[in-house]
Amino acid sequence: MPQLVILTLSLLPWIPAFLCGVTTMEEFSVLEGRSLTVPCHYEPQYASYVKYWCRGRMREFCTSLARTDDPRSVDPAVDKVSILDDPVHQVFTVTMNDLKVDDSGWYMCGMEIGGVWSADVVEYTNIKVNHGMLVVNNRLSGEEGSSVTAECEYSVRFRESEKKWCRSGDWSSCLATGSDGSYEDTSVAISDDRTGAFTVTLKKLQMRDAGWYWCSAGQQQISVQVLVTPRPTTTAVSVTSLLTPSQSVAHLPPPKPISKESWSSHSHILESLLVCSSLMLLVGLAILARKMWKLHKQDPVLRQVKEMKARLSGYSGDVGDLPDATVVFLNRDSQDVHTKCNEFVSIQ
Repeated sequence: MPQLVILTLSLLPWIPAFLCGVTTMEEFSVLEGRSLTVPCHYEPQYASYVKYWCRGRMREFCTSLARTDDPRSVDPAVDKVSILDDPVHQVFTVTMNDLKVDDSGWYMCGMEIGGVWSADVVEYTNIKVNHGMLVVNNRLSGEEGSSVTAECEYSVRFRESEKKWCRSGDWSSCLATGSDGSYEDTSVAISDDRTGAFTVTLKKLQMRDAGWYWCSAGQQQISVQVLVTPRPTTTAVSVTSLLTPSQSVAHLPPPKPISKESWSSHSHILESLLVCSSLMLLVGLAILARKMWKLHKQDPVLRQVKEMKARLSGYSGDVGDLPDATVVFLNRDSQDVHTKCNEFVSIQ
């Protein structure tokens, strides 16, 4: 029993550390020459405590770099390492400027608790400083005809190096910046700010632009994938076709009232039609009258022909005995019929 009590008392200083009184990200990655700000969040009960930032993996051997109770480490613009506490939002931030590769390692967000039986509340993070390149987004996507921009960041040692944009696997496709740190043509624009980043803009994307590319600064390269989606096809639809039948009728213009001018124009048309119809009727009647008159003139001729046929039919002899019977029309207009019989023999 005494041994259990001694073990419990020995663990009391470490209880606050296991309660996660302070939290931060497990790892940070940054390019050489850049600045880094690390947020350390804490519980409200620690708002009045002293916060600090140190380098090391163990509290006993952690080298202090900045403390909130040290006025010499509160200006991020001047100090190599600065620390600021915000009790309202329960967070203190640590800013490290002009990082070098040698600055890589383990660091600690800590809150000083004090006392013999209490350990500080701490949280560890690993910082990696690289002397190469990073890309803000290594996968770009744009619609056909639009533009996309790649942001390529480089470490301080590559500030004066030539920047390139190349299609992966094709060295002959590389486009490089000139002495002014820029390049531009109808499809690509490259701009270097000479402080740690350059941008590449692909203009008027086409389907053939899809693929893998890489940013280059000095001997460093980083890959970027470009995806191009087809432009959607749109079908022009008239507004009238989208209206329902009731809506279409509702939008038709009202009929125009019959004015005096329109009525007079219509009356002229009717008069013309009436005159034409009358003339056609008169012409038709004239043609009919002429035909009737011709038929009337032909009636006496027909009667004479019938009488002659009757006399011939009354003759009992052979028709061959009348060799010289001839019908002669002396005048076509008079239609008179004369019969000449050279010889008529009566047979008893």
